[in-house]
Amino acid sequence: MSRFFSPKYRELEAYTPGEQPRERKFIKLNTNESPFPPAPAVRERVAEAAGGLNLYSDPECTALRAALAERLGLSPENLILSNGSDEALNFAFMAFCDERTPAVFPDITYGFYPVFARINRVPFRTVPLRKDWTVEISDYSACGGTVFLANPNAPTGIALEPAQIERILAENPDHPVIVDEAYVDFGGESALGLIGKYENLLVVQTFSKSRSLAGLRLGFAAGNPELIRDLKTMQYSTNPYNVDALAQAAGIACLAEDGYNLEHAAQISETREWTRRELLARGFAATDSRANFLFASHPAFPGSSLRDRLREKGILIRWFDQDRIRDWSRISIGTREDMETLVRTVDRLLEERA
Repeated sequence: MSRFFSPKYRELEAYTPGEQPRERKFIKLNTNESPFPPAPAVRERVAEAAGGLNLYSDPECTALRAALAERLGLSPENLILSNGSDEALNFAFMAFCDERTPAVFPDITYGFYPVFARINRVPFRTVPLRKDWTVEISDYSACGGTVFLANPNAPTGIALEPAQIERILAENPDHPVIVDEAYVDFGGESALGLIGKYENLLVVQTFSKSRSLAGLRLGFAAGNPELIRDLKTMQYSTNPYNVDALAQAAGIACLAEDGYNLEHAAQISETREWTRRELLARGFAATDSRANFLFASHPAFPGSSLRDRLREKGILIRWFDQDRIRDWSRISIGTREDMETLVRTVDRLLEERA
């Protein structure tokens, strides 16, 4: 870092994104992207919208908010669009956490949560997951802070049921509960239906995973209008034009083609279950994931060795240098062909190991 870098950030540990290689062809199972392209209508609409890039985008995302509200059975006042769901999550850390109100989240979860807390200079507390990687609901009873829960969780893929989310909401009436549903379309159950019942609920979702728009950075948060106004204050205090015109056009077209998206999400879920069975048959341990990835380990490949060996064979997976999960890997679900290649490669690695 330079000598000009502010001392308040010198201890900041930035989030590390998954590897995006350029030098050779890999099977990418490391960043939870969809293996399917956007619907053709999405690409056509983006091309049309490119002609208006001389103008600023609509800061209210009026047309997209209306389409999304109709799709979700909500009012536009219940929604704010964001530059990926990460921006909506950051707005929540900014708006709902401070010296008196810490952020509270699991010790094994999305790695951006502690980064958001540190960069916004708010205290946070991590709550250990159980040994089976599940959330102990009672740990969040009247916890005295703003709760952040990825559901399904990352990197474990384990999902909470709406009744469990509702218990946390009911037991924390004076603090927001943010439910990060980036992977909900792959087998989880959304908490969106609880918005009308709980004023402290904020649900965050993304177009990156099940809707194949990771490259356009589009997400949203849903909650009661007062919570949404709080987030809009953060938006208009940082970047009013946070969702560009191409992303707005893509989002509208994407929602109109949601059958296409949900069909592919179902295929990914089916391929995930096939892959899980194959890995279990080969001596792996794997969680009951409800996301577009698996969380798995094998006694023959401790630490980062599985990641390194697969990379040598042209397959990328994600490994986290973190206490409790150093012997586990997160494996994104690609096409059926991708996953068959993974299984065959694992077979060769096991044979070499023997």
